[in-house]
Amino acid sequence: MNQFNSKDYYSILGARRNATRREIESLYRRLARTRHPDRGGAEDDMKALNEAYRVLRNEETRSEYDAQLRKPVTEHPAIHVEDAAHEIGSSGQLLSALLCLLLGLMLLLLVRFNGLWFLWPLAILAFGVMLFGVIIAHSAMTNARQKLARAHPLMRFRIFHELVFWSVVVGGCFGIYLILTAA
Repeated sequence: MNQFNSKDYYSILGARRNATRREIESLYRRLARTRHPDRGGAEDDMKALNEAYRVLRNEETRSEYDAQLRKPVTEHPAIHVEDAAHEIGSSGQLLSALLCLLLGLMLLLLVRFNGLWFLWPLAILAFGVMLFGVIIAHSAMTNARQKLARAHPLMRFRIFHELVFWSVVVGGCFGIYLILTAA
């Protein structure tokens, strides 16, 4: 346990590290007059000043404090956090994308073929859900490609993968357009 709370008592008192006990006492008295709550000082400042003086006036506690200051600071081990997308895997992302696309398509068809004009906000929601599904599907494809080894033959066809993916998206949009404009 850190008994000195990692405060710099020397800077609180305005003292040098090699200051004598008499210098520390005179600095404390001078600062106590200005920082005392009865003279308009803050109570927290006075508590910090008293704590610094209590530690530095006693030779034993001062030597313990100085020894603690000289200790090297130990670094804490870095915390490794995986992205949430990697936890569910590519199949989970593809399932989420499929559900978003199907839900968006169902909402869009409901609005189009129901004939109720006041449901038009659902069409905006449907387009948003489908766009979200496309983004998730693209993310799944990208994550699956990143999991491959650098020397894997499929890594050379990144541009081809992108072209095929966006061709399928554009073709799907055109197919939905044809369905929505049909009688």
